[in-house]
Amino acid sequence: MAGLILKLRPREQLLINGVVVENGDRKAQLRVCTEGAQILRLRDAMRPEEATTPLKRAYFAAQTAVSGDLKPGDAAAIIENALGEPEAAVSAQLRDELNALARAGDFYKAMRLIGQLIEKGPASPATSKSASASSARPAAS
Repeated sequence: MAGLILKLRPREQLLINGVVVENGDRKAQLRVCTEGAQILRLRDAMRPEEATTPLKRAYFAAQTAVSGDLKPGDAAAIIENALGEPEAAVSAQLRDELNALARAGDFYKAMRLIGQLIEKGPASPATSKSASASSARPAAS
C-alpha cells in the first residue's frame, strides 16, 4: 500500500486539511493513503516575520495555501510575483516549474522545492535543477 509515511514525535502537531492534530505521549507512525491530502508539520511552518526574501515569501504563500488560509489563486499570484523578483535568483525553467505547480494547486510540492532553494542559499548553481530531489523543510518523515 503506497502513501505518505509520517513519523511523529510525542506531542507533535500537524495540520491536516486545515485541522490541527496532535500526537499523544508516545512516538507514532501514520500512513496517509488519500492522495491530495494537505499536510503540514507545524514544526516546519514558517512564521510570517520569517518571510523576508522572495523565496521565503513564495514558500510562505504556498504554506498558507496548504493551511487553507489563502485562496489558491491568490497564493499562485504571490508565488509568481515573488519568483519574478531578481533577488529570487531562480532560472526561468525552475520559475516556470514552480508557477505551474502553484497554478495546478500543488502547493506541497512547491513548498518542497522552494524549501530546497532556501536551504541552498542565494545564487546557488543548483537553482536550475529539477524538483525531483527531496527537501528537509516540509519533511514527510
